[in-house]
Amino acid sequence: MAPTPIHKWELPGIPSGFDVHIKRDDMTGCYLSGNKSRKLEFLLADAIQQDCDTVVTIGSLQSNHARITAMAASQVGMKCHLILVTKNTEMKPDDVGCEGNLLLDRLCGAHIALFPTTSLVTNKQYNEAVDKYAAALRCSNPQSKVYSVPVGGMSVVGEWGYIEAFREMIEQGVLENFDDIVLSAGTAGTCGAVAIANYLTGSKLKVHGVTIGPKAENLYQEVNDLLAEYGVHTPEGSLVKASEILDIIEGYIGKAYGCSTEAELVQLIDIAVKTGVALDPDFTAKSVRGLLSELQCNPQRFAGKRILFINTGGTFTLFDGRINSILKAVPESSNVCSYIKIVHESGEAFVNGN
Repeated sequence: MAPTPIHKWELPGIPSGFDVHIKRDDMTGCYLSGNKSRKLEFLLADAIQQDCDTVVTIGSLQSNHARITAMAASQVGMKCHLILVTKNTEMKPDDVGCEGNLLLDRLCGAHIALFPTTSLVTNKQYNEAVDKYAAALRCSNPQSKVYSVPVGGMSVVGEWGYIEAFREMIEQGVLENFDDIVLSAGTAGTCGAVAIANYLTGSKLKVHGVTIGPKAENLYQEVNDLLAEYGVHTPEGSLVKASEILDIIEGYIGKAYGCSTEAELVQLIDIAVKTGVALDPDFTAKSVRGLLSELQCNPQRFAGKRILFINTGGTFTLFDGRINSILKAVPESSNVCSYIKIVHESGEAFVNGN
């Protein structure tokens, strides 16, 4: 995978004295854009090595991870099954639309299994659902070799994607040029892997994950499990603890995961208008909101003034329709006028068809 660029980011609302840059992991590809593509590079390589012909994973209805898994599986010639979870227990398969990430899920021929439930909370529960579905596929077709991709791609295999990404960042001068790294925390896999790589290099950078759903205690436990699986120890021989290498920032979930407030969407538009960066309403918009608030109200949380934000992608979620009414109401994004009126008012002759 080609390195993604790092550039200065003139975020509106940055307090004086802070310098913010952005790493554009939304530019890892087009349909494969985002942090999950780094993980799937390793996960699908593992699936191919095991001669698998089918992959199964799980996520929300607008899951970036599910979309990237579907597109990547199609590219390497594998069938893909997506378990898409909704808390709307009245929802039926015929109610699943074609907006946002769902459009691309359908476009590449993914098999979508709608799972209306409120009982899935932890990564373990999500992954158990994947394993049950994979087992059912094997029973229905014993010749098929099915590979289970964990929720968010979080596993000792998948997180090598961001351990490798940290090597890339070292080559880009991150250790010398920054004090803090900030990114979104969903399953905590990406921020956990960055924190682990940061620790293993002996770097003094401080890594922060802004949670967009789960509680901090749950995210720390997920990273603790990852640390144990990798066998990361202190020089004294004890296991490294997640809270020692990662700062989880809470308080910026908004309504809930997958839901946006009007204020969040207005801020998202403002950032896009002023910086040309379109954020994902479910992840990066919330984490940037958290970053700006913490810089303003809790600056001592950071190790220094030089901040690197990793944009983990997810732009296709913008196309699910939730932002449409806001776009039409905000002056900066509602600049639609009549060509004919403008020409007439200028005194220029208008010729139909020219």
